[in-house]
Amino acid sequence: MGEYKRIKRELVAKGAIIDYYQDTMQVLDKKLAKWDYIDHKGAAAVVAVCEDGRLLMVRQYRNALERETLELPAGGLNGREEPTAEAAARELSEETGYTCRDLELLTSIYTTVAFCNEKIDIYLARNLQPGEQHLDEDEYINVEVYTVEELKQMIFDCKIQDAKTICGILAYAAKYCQ
Repeated sequence: MGEYKRIKRELVAKGAIIDYYQDTMQVLDKKLAKWDYIDHKGAAAVVAVCEDGRLLMVRQYRNALERETLELPAGGLNGREEPTAEAAARELSEETGYTCRDLELLTSIYTTVAFCNEKIDIYLARNLQPGEQHLDEDEYINVEVYTVEELKQMIFDCKIQDAKTICGILAYAAKYCQ
């Protein structure tokens, strides 16, 4: 593997969720290349396991796909310093109304390593207590429950395509559903 060196990073656009940069890179043979880079503050997701073993899921509209998706409860960090466990507990409560007594890190993923640094820590939540959703003004989320087998089938049928959701469900199934 050769050497890569960033010569310059220029902010192209600053957004509410991400910042878009263009990097000037010196690559292997000393040629310069322009690479896109998306900076993201990070996120957390939750595999929330009900007493009966079914998993809490959220159904919501996603503008990028122009359709509803079925996903794990998740959301961005309030700042880079926010512990991801706190964000996971907050998002579980806000999106589903549930809180949990037990929260443990299940896995971590980088969503799009070619051009983005978004890292999502995926937590396992057990011993859930029901409560009320606390949605943002522009959020409309339906909470649904499914067995692990139902969710795995939806993954294999390409009905669930969200990366964090696929990783969280399959990691949970591999570790705890033997």
